[in-house]
Amino acid sequence: MASGRCCTFLEILLAIILPPLGVFLRFGCCSMEFCICLLLTILGYVPGIIYAVYVLVALDSDQYQREYYTLA
Repeated sequence: MASGRCCTFLEILLAIILPPLGVFLRFGCCSMEFCICLLLTILGYVPGIIYAVYVLVALDSDQYQREYYTLA
C-alpha cells in the first residue's frame, strides 16, 4: 500500500517539474490525457501543471483502462 502512495507522490512531483512526464508514466503516450497535457504545457507551463496534477489525483488509471477496453 505504501508503494502505491510513493508512486503517486513521485508522479505528482514529476508533473510539477515536467507536466507531460507525470501523465505519461500513468497513462502512456497515446492517451488523450497526455495529448491535452502536452498541448497545455506548450501553451503555458502553469496550465500544464494544473491539468497534470488534476489528472493524476482525480482519475483512476485502472478504471480508465477498463473503460477503454470495453469501448474498443
